[in-house]
Amino acid sequence: MQLAAIVISLVTTLVGTALAARAALYIYTFVKLGADVPAGTRTGNPVQRVKTVAKEFLGHTRMITWGVVGVAHWFVAVGFFTLILTLVTAFGQLFDANYALPVIGHWAPYLVFEELVGTLTTLGILTLIVIRLLSLPGRAGRKSRFAGSIAWQAFFVEYVILGIGICILVLRGLEGALEGVNHYEASYFITYPLVKAFSGTSVGTLHTLIYLFAMLKITISFSWATTIGLNPSMGVAWHRFLAFFNIYFKREEDGDVALGELRPMTSGGTPIDFEDPADDAVFGVSQVEQFSWKGLLDFSTCTECGRCQSQCPAWNTGKPLSPKLLIMNLREHAYAKAPYLLAGGGKDAEGNEIATAEQLANVPAAALAEAERPLIGTAEENGVIDPDVLWSCTTCGACVEQCPVDIEHIDHIVDMRRYQVMIESSFPTEAGTMLKNLENKGNPWGMATKARLDWVKELKKETGIEVPVIGEDIDPTEVEYLYWVGCAGALEDRAKKTTKAFAELLHTAGVKFAILGKEETCTGDSPRRLGNEFLFQMLGAQNVETLNTALEDAPAKRIVATCPHCFNTLANEYPQLGGRFEVIHHTQLLQHLIDEGKLVPVNPVEGLITYHDPCYLGRHNKVYTPPREIISAVPGLRNEEMHRHKERGFCCGAGGARMWMEERIGKRINTERVDEALSLNPDIISTACPFCLVMLSDSANGKKSEGAAKENLRVVDVAQLLLDSVKALPGAPAEEPAPEPANS
Repeated sequence: MQLAAIVISLVTTLVGTALAARAALYIYTFVKLGADVPAGTRTGNPVQRVKTVAKEFLGHTRMITWGVVGVAHWFVAVGFFTLILTLVTAFGQLFDANYALPVIGHWAPYLVFEELVGTLTTLGILTLIVIRLLSLPGRAGRKSRFAGSIAWQAFFVEYVILGIGICILVLRGLEGALEGVNHYEASYFITYPLVKAFSGTSVGTLHTLIYLFAMLKITISFSWATTIGLNPSMGVAWHRFLAFFNIYFKREEDGDVALGELRPMTSGGTPIDFEDPADDAVFGVSQVEQFSWKGLLDFSTCTECGRCQSQCPAWNTGKPLSPKLLIMNLREHAYAKAPYLLAGGGKDAEGNEIATAEQLANVPAAALAEAERPLIGTAEENGVIDPDVLWSCTTCGACVEQCPVDIEHIDHIVDMRRYQVMIESSFPTEAGTMLKNLENKGNPWGMATKARLDWVKELKKETGIEVPVIGEDIDPTEVEYLYWVGCAGALEDRAKKTTKAFAELLHTAGVKFAILGKEETCTGDSPRRLGNEFLFQMLGAQNVETLNTALEDAPAKRIVATCPHCFNTLANEYPQLGGRFEVIHHTQLLQHLIDEGKLVPVNPVEGLITYHDPCYLGRHNKVYTPPREIISAVPGLRNEEMHRHKERGFCCGAGGARMWMEERIGKRINTERVDEALSLNPDIISTACPFCLVMLSDSANGKKSEGAAKENLRVVDVAQLLLDSVKALPGAPAEEPAPEPANS
């Protein structure tokens, strides 16, 4: 038995190690096929990056929010690395059943650690197996976050870990029996029942059993190594190693997730100069090898856990986009195409092959066929990513927020959109109207520039308040805040109510503010997320120049915006264009004014309210508290959160330029969100974004017409609620004096 165990174990070890090492080298070579990134963008601040890796691994910062799943996975992940010495012990036991590690082999603290972590790792993987079995796609369908994952790979990995955990515990029992342990002690405080079960067994039999289970532990471990060695695209296994690198090289060197701004377009590792682009500049991504090396690392690291999928508004409303499946499809395509690319294959801008026949002579036919597939195309075109998948994304950021290995889904989606829009001119037709209006009129509706001041006239007529235009009606040195109104805030009737309410609140609080008026134009958020980077650059450069000129003499370059999309662009993306301003959202300023006592909510606004988190205010910029504090400051309001809120808030459906595209597949996202709100039977649905306001009110009005929502349901911005509470109530009519009593 001992000889057989030694031979089988050593052969399995040699084969597994060789194949795993070969696959690791192949993955490294494959990732290097990706395009370069601008120097320093993935390696800056290495100390902080190491801290981020340690924090995310040891703290399981993303996983732990999933409760029992996160805890179970923590023990499995930690056990995988910390129990490696049990494998060393197993090798020693093949040759000597009494073998123990030098120095620490009989040290009680180490044995207690081995007992505890070994048991919790085994219980952890059992928990994850049960969760997976209870959530099989065959039962839950699209609601299962495992829908579309490669099932055999996941179960193989889980049962391997379970098998290793069982072997560790059984070996502990056999070791105790061999040592003659006859009572509970710290070193066997969990496995003593197994020790007891093996007590009385002959020494020879105990030796044989130790050889057997040591062999099982080793062969299971290296059968796993063999399997992943033969499957370099097996993300559910390889993420154990690749996740450390993927987290280290994440986009934000401070450790934050890849949300907020989009990165500038690059070609060959250099940002594209849109005023004078290079002749060979590559605009966007049309071939998988045009993704950056970090993109290829992202694809390789995906563990198919489906957390992104479970939170995706598109997937949850019956659309074909699943962030997980998108990444998986890109990964499988990339690895299938890799032999062709590694041989020097590729296409030039006109689609001609750049490799010689000799270079491609030994490339497998399957890889050559994969190379002919279009990256974006329908099933009939044999495309890797269907156009409906690409254009379903709202860029809400739920996928990026939830991913435990820091995959940057939105950046990859926008890169593919950029090529489709700027080179192929292939995008939903409705979005073309928006782009044309922006080019000609500077706003998505194509309204006249002078219409941007209509709300100012309306406010003056309604309240007598005059809103000054900076440089015309007020000197920049007197301005505390420049109010960036935004296209929706100036031109859309429902959003204009928020604009006027906010302006009235600023006036009430005595804040010196001004607007740009006709000088303001679209920030470029929608065209940039649609993929038209050129139009964004044009609009952005114009706005930055206007703002720098207007605020040149201001004491501080402070801007306040009521639109989270404008807020995000001004604060996070305009620095790329040389515009550095102090930008806040109107809810942040209003909360500050309440805290200072400059705004005092006194009049009750009765009713049950639920607040919807705008994606570009919440997830993209982490502003969750101010709107809720405003609501809590208004007397009479009873706030109740929807099931999906804050970090797990559900999109309204307008982001990613979806505001300007028809929603033809599945359930409308705004309807799904309003249905969730209506489950609370609220009197008020509140938000802090003009896009959200439009989307939610459209759906709420539809529900009212169907009789599914009460007629008095209001959809309002928090600024409108605050104004209702701050404004003085109309004076009650004076009571008539009581008649004097008649003389008796």
